Amino acid sequence: MKNALIAATAVAAVAGGAWFLTRPAVPSDSVVGAAMAQDAEVDTSQVTEMAKGDEDAPVEVIEYASFTCPHCATFHETQWPQIEENYVETGKVRFVYREVYFDRPGLWASMVARCGGEDRFFGITDLIYERQQDWARQDSGEAIISDLRRIGKVAGLTDEDLDSCLSDGETAQTLYGWFQANAEADDVQGTPSFVIAGEKYSNMSYDDFAAVLDEKLAEADAAE
Repeated sequence: MKNALIAATAVAAVAGGAWFLTRPAVPSDSVVGAAMAQDAEVDTSQVTEMAKGDEDAPVEVIEYASFTCPHCATFHETQWPQIEENYVETGKVRFVYREVYFDRPGLWASMVARCGGEDRFFGITDLIYERQQDWARQDSGEAIISDLRRIGKVAGLTDEDLDSCLSDGETAQTLYGWFQANAEADDVQGTPSFVIAGEKYSNMSYDDFAAVLDEKLAEADAAE
């Protein structure tokens, strides 16, 4: 698990020095306060919450995940399909996915995933996690960006779409400020983390996850 207070490994800047390719994605302890004060001025109200399921579902699950986190990739390969089938698609749970930016490649991946809008976000997210072992292990920023662009094009994005999204420094800064605000509000220290009906949980097996969901659903039912 990655810790939010550990500075990420630096990645070389590419594509003309755009904001999100040159700025440290994770401040060290000595600068985290100043960085958060700066980003507190960023208007994050327009950031779209990527969600699945009935808006009126009795239980809300928020996942905090990094696209470069192997535990997150495993969750989306194993536990998530069962949760989606048994709880989200049945109207019991509304699932909200919030990106965590512990490193620059995680932010780049998020920019690509969001490039397709709400309709394509989760499909691109699946592809990014499925191919994580390939793109996230590249040894240069240029190679990582190139692989992420290929994933975007498989999902139907054009070179023009990707150029626009990956050069949008204002959106990158907004997303980073949004991440910081969310992480502080929910005390996110590692990924994947979950807020289930307002209570924070760490990663767990599907059986344990289902037990928590069943408990929260019973509580919601009793409160009606």
